[in-house]
Amino acid sequence: MKKIIAFAGATLLASSLFAQTVLKVGATPEPHAAILNLVKEDLAAKGIELQVVEFTDYVTPNDAVEAGDIDANYFQHIPYLESFNKEKKYHLVNAAGIHVEPFALYSNKIKKLADLKKKATVAIPNDPTNEGRALLLLQEAGLITLKAGSGITATPLDIAKNPKKLKFKEIEAASLPRILGDVDAAVINGNYAIPAGLSAKKDGLFVEGSSSPYVNVIAVKAGNEAKPEIKALIEAIKTEKVKNFISKKYPNGEVVTVF
Repeated sequence: MKKIIAFAGATLLASSLFAQTVLKVGATPEPHAAILNLVKEDLAAKGIELQVVEFTDYVTPNDAVEAGDIDANYFQHIPYLESFNKEKKYHLVNAAGIHVEPFALYSNKIKKLADLKKKATVAIPNDPTNEGRALLLLQEAGLITLKAGSGITATPLDIAKNPKKLKFKEIEAASLPRILGDVDAAVINGNYAIPAGLSAKKDGLFVEGSSSPYVNVIAVKAGNEAKPEIKALIEAIKTEKVKNFISKKYPNGEVVTVF
């Protein structure tokens, strides 16, 4: 009997030594999931099992964090996070800024901005903040002028001047690369442009400036940002290993680290 008890005790001790904290993080495939998968082994060495849950939209990853189905997500910039919280009355916070993906205007039909014809159709994201971000980009490109005071929440209704009489199609961000051939141009988020083989630097007709405030962040539910496993995740990402990976995988500036 003593031997059985001793064996059971040893088994429990061994199990506790190898027990790992499970950390579930939601992400869009590129570049977010790729970056997270890179640090899996580093976290495992610290007793944390990183499970990367991939999403292809901008709504369900936030719903999942708010509901507690996942511990964090990595796909969005701060203006979108703040807008989402306001709209849904959620409690998500920025745990750390990681990188910027320059927004760009792309086309399969023209090679330079000056060739965009009058009454051309331009597709833009239909989600809050990214739509405004797209219109601000088009204003910076000199294609439109927005009403005074218009900002990140702008919609086509806020356009004051449209000299080329451009037509706008509001499309779900994930679908923009797929419909690029059906419109004259489209403003596409980096995390959807990259898997489609589009490079802002090489293919963009007009690209967001390097001073972009749209830093992609690790988002968690308020109160969880100080959890050891969240801190360990951020520490694992903010390394030279990740910087080197990004510079090699995205050599044309599609992804730019901010750490």
